[in-house]
Amino acid sequence: MAADTTLTALGRKSEPLAAGLPQTPQMLNHLAYVTPDAEKTVEFYTQVLGLEFVLAVIDDKVPSTGEPFPYFHIFFRLGDGSTIAFFEAPGLPPRAPTPHPAYEIFDHLALQVDSREAVDAWHARLTGLGLSVVGPVDHKIIYSVYFYDPINDIRLEITTPLAADWNDRGDAAQLALADWSETKRQAAASGADTQEALLALIASRDHGAKAQPTDEVL
Repeated sequence: MAADTTLTALGRKSEPLAAGLPQTPQMLNHLAYVTPDAEKTVEFYTQVLGLEFVLAVIDDKVPSTGEPFPYFHIFFRLGDGSTIAFFEAPGLPPRAPTPHPAYEIFDHLALQVDSREAVDAWHARLTGLGLSVVGPVDHKIIYSVYFYDPINDIRLEITTPLAADWNDRGDAAQLALADWSETKRQAAASGADTQEALLALIASRDHGAKAQPTDEVL
């Protein structure tokens, strides 16, 4: 990230971000979701996905905020040491439906394996267990299959990189962000419809052009 990058999106005065930066986060420690059923979640993530069930915590309040929400907190470990976690809290109502189906597609958790053959093997295993699977999909930079955690309705992806630099294209990503953000600013300044302006930007960039900075990874 460039030294003069600013947090203007957060409404702060323009300041360099790099000054006094602590250690950059090194890995994903855990990503946590709410679950309606901890036992069935353990069964799915251990018996279907093969993750190790490594930690469980029971408490009568949330330590970080002090909120009086009793819970059972469970963790599953991946091969790199990162974990996926869930809370089951007694008495929580069902989660409200999403307002648009795109949320259910865009929000997803991608888990990496070592090869296309491993992705294909997962496709065979998941379909053999009766799960609905999308793919395999060759995104040029990654190769993936998609399915849902049937307990928690989380869209999951099993993927493998095809391009060694798939997550090291920062310069192109900055250019793409600049185009996107400037399109929104110009639409707002001119009173144009922002959605239409963004759709026009997307349409103006053919697939080959898009493939360089970002590809398509959904």
